[in-house]
Amino acid sequence: MKTVVVGLSGGVDSSVAAYLLKEQGYNVIGLFMKNWHDDSVTISDDCPWLDDSNDAMLVAEKLNIPFQTVDLSVQYKDKIVDYMFNEYRNGRTPNPDILCNREIKFDTFLKIAISLGADFVATGHYCRKDKIRIASKSLVYRLLSGKDSNKDQSYFLCQLSQDQLSKTLFPIGELTKPEVRLIAAKQNLVTANKKDSQGLCFIGKVRLPDFLQQQLEPKEGQIIEIPYSFKSYSIRPPKFQSQLEELAFRAMKIKYSRSNGVVVGTHRGAHYFTKGQRKGLSVGGTVEPLFVIDTDVDDNIIYTGQGKNHPGLYKSVLLVKSSDIHWVRPDLAIDLGQSLEVFARIRYRQELESARLYATSDGLYVAFDLPQLAITEGQFVAWYLGDELVGSGVIS
Repeated sequence: MKTVVVGLSGGVDSSVAAYLLKEQGYNVIGLFMKNWHDDSVTISDDCPWLDDSNDAMLVAEKLNIPFQTVDLSVQYKDKIVDYMFNEYRNGRTPNPDILCNREIKFDTFLKIAISLGADFVATGHYCRKDKIRIASKSLVYRLLSGKDSNKDQSYFLCQLSQDQLSKTLFPIGELTKPEVRLIAAKQNLVTANKKDSQGLCFIGKVRLPDFLQQQLEPKEGQIIEIPYSFKSYSIRPPKFQSQLEELAFRAMKIKYSRSNGVVVGTHRGAHYFTKGQRKGLSVGGTVEPLFVIDTDVDDNIIYTGQGKNHPGLYKSVLLVKSSDIHWVRPDLAIDLGQSLEVFARIRYRQELESARLYATSDGLYVAFDLPQLAITEGQFVAWYLGDELVGSGVIS
């Protein structure tokens, strides 16, 4: 009998994952990850992880499976929280959930599970996995979108490796959310009607601005509005000498300065804001709402534009540096000078968009057919062939 350690989060998805695996004949062990108890940084006034841990324990009791809690707070702080603070400090916007999956759930947690004698780990992600043999007859694992397109979470797993996938199961990937809740209700699981977590990975409730302000000092700066008529938006592209030159031009970040616009307000720290953000600016009197189109943490300036159609919000090409390229399917990686038609997304729940990858000496350019809203440095772009996620990278 194969042994599976399930990451019981105290939510309905992982609860049903554990139930399904037991029904399939696996020897199931429930393990709750405690990822935070650093008193120097308060996440919220309550203790959501205690409630979640208790719910996970009740589910394990109901399913009659072994259960224990493992404290990964030191690893979480080192690999996720410190990295997150540093990225915001440098004017970039990280994705802690993707990092948590790569560094904690499917690395540290996986190693603990293996040490307990597990053959696999399992989570309640809405995605699927299968395996195929390629021309060389070697076995490769495929990361596939979940059946429920409204809940597909393959994007959050875009940094997983073949080794990690080989030891991972996604029991609810073929189900929709309503089907998962129905199963939980029929089995009288305490999590059946529990709301989905909106907090950081395995931590719980947290208002990110409040969290950041506990480590990043507030510093008053100017909010500058850049007009539609800003000259860089109307510059006619030069005649390019090569495709690489054109890609580099289209991916280039526009540099703003104070003289390009007008001061419309003040803020408490440019490192608290990200591209595309609307809330938190506290500036009124404009015809259309203001959106952040860029931040300058060195000079502590936020650049904004009126309306969601402001040209400063859109770009069609982004670059992933060579060191930040990750292929879930290394056998599909393209070589220097090659290109590949894909579908890609730059954020969770975004519809997949047609794009082409270009492997160059600068790195991997991702050129979308249509301009994309708020391409943000530090976030992840993931690319697909059909419903298979084959690679990803950090946007530079």
